[in-house]
Amino acid sequence: MSLWHKHQIFEKNSIFMLIGVLVVISIGGLVEVLPLFYLKSTIEKVEGMRPYTPLELAGRNIYVREGCYNCHSQMIRSLRDEVERYGHYSLAAESMYDKPFQWGSKRNGPDLARVGAKYSDEWHKQHLDNPRSMVPGSIMPANPWLGKTEVAVNEIQMDMKVLAFQGQPYSPQMIENAAKDMVTQATNDATDADGLAQRYPKAQSRKFSGLDGPVNEADALIAYLQMLGTLVDFKIYDGKANLR
Repeated sequence: MSLWHKHQIFEKNSIFMLIGVLVVISIGGLVEVLPLFYLKSTIEKVEGMRPYTPLELAGRNIYVREGCYNCHSQMIRSLRDEVERYGHYSLAAESMYDKPFQWGSKRNGPDLARVGAKYSDEWHKQHLDNPRSMVPGSIMPANPWLGKTEVAVNEIQMDMKVLAFQGQPYSPQMIENAAKDMVTQATNDATDADGLAQRYPKAQSRKFSGLDGPVNEADALIAYLQMLGTLVDFKIYDGKANLR
């Protein structure tokens, strides 16, 4: 019997065709899915990554609340023009503590994955208060109330408990010191800055908004922005790429 005649049983009988399609799809699905049951994580561990500090976490919550992800992405693709403009392409591990992730879907404004340490705190404060004073063509809405609105310090502890329940590595000590760490990070010359840095390596500590008084939302949001892209030493990955 020729190969053509062997195929006729499927081509002339829709039931057999359906069964054949389901069998092929099932085999392909099992090949892709089964290995995942034997992996502890599909994300490669990257040195330097850590969970957000209480202040950075509060800033990220504000970032999400204000809808910043609608106009700013946090995902640099491995395309030459993007890498030359924004920096090293994004690694999966950089989003491992983001729930939900902030990759975004469009860029009315620039990508923010590497915005940390790119501008001064004062630049960010002026940009939040009046975006057009720093970027004349900006369509970003002004957010002058952020510097006048006090952060709900006591609520961040509950946020961290929820994230710890979801599997993020917040220890009981981190959760217990949440309110204290938030105030410490938003204070110039804080007495417990060393303890904060021990719990959260590379945590920057200063009065980010430059405003006197209790911790405000501008402090939190600027602390979050100044952290983005600063935890991983990308020279390691650039070196590996150059060796290929």
